[in-house]
Amino acid sequence: MKNIHFYDVLWYTNIIKTGDRSYKRAYMELNSSGDGIDSWKEVNLIYNAALRQIETKMEILNDEFQHVHQYNPIEHIKSRIKTPESIVKKLKRHGYESTIDNMVRYINDIAGIRIICSFTSDIYRIADMIRDQKDIRVLAIKDYITYPKASGYRSYHMIVTVPVYLSDRIVDTKVEIQIRTVAMDFWASLEHKIHYKFEGDAPEHIKSELIECSRMVSDLDARMLSLNDEILALAQSKEDVYQAPGKK
Repeated sequence: MKNIHFYDVLWYTNIIKTGDRSYKRAYMELNSSGDGIDSWKEVNLIYNAALRQIETKMEILNDEFQHVHQYNPIEHIKSRIKTPESIVKKLKRHGYESTIDNMVRYINDIAGIRIICSFTSDIYRIADMIRDQKDIRVLAIKDYITYPKASGYRSYHMIVTVPVYLSDRIVDTKVEIQIRTVAMDFWASLEHKIHYKFEGDAPEHIKSELIECSRMVSDLDARMLSLNDEILALAQSKEDVYQAPGKK
């Protein structure tokens, strides 16, 4: 009997759900590169391990922040591994053959993690905490908050490497980290849906409306941060009065 591998089941399940055989074609294209299914399975194992390491680090840092400052900067964390179809499309778009070697070398966002925060200040605080981790190496940073994309997209991106410890070697593995506020994430989710709905060619009035919504999101983030700072200042003022000599 033929052995059934996990990724065989993965693409077959996707075909049943969507009726789209492009997932299978992409999967087979990567595995026909000469590296074989074992290489594809190993690559996925390594990227999943890298994601788990980053997620664990973020959870520990969030817990520590709560312990020290009585505050959690991280609302929640999302992670994903890019599908074979997306990987093949990206390789072809950049003029590379669909091989596992090219995938690992040229695609920086195969493993992706998204960290959602309450306030803009939290984004830079978390980015600093990531940079301070001794076993994480930062390869690139794109600050789309200070310099938003023309579409209105705002987020903070980091490409990092994290060591994955296997039984016989250590593999430095790339992970893309996106850090954004809840409001930014809501906008980006809608923009992503519109992009794929119109295949990257949305009507001009929709693009203009998205840009205006992005400005409103930025204004909302700024106002909520200002309000939070005022609340913290008032709370600190009351605490100072309570602790003053002669006060109980």
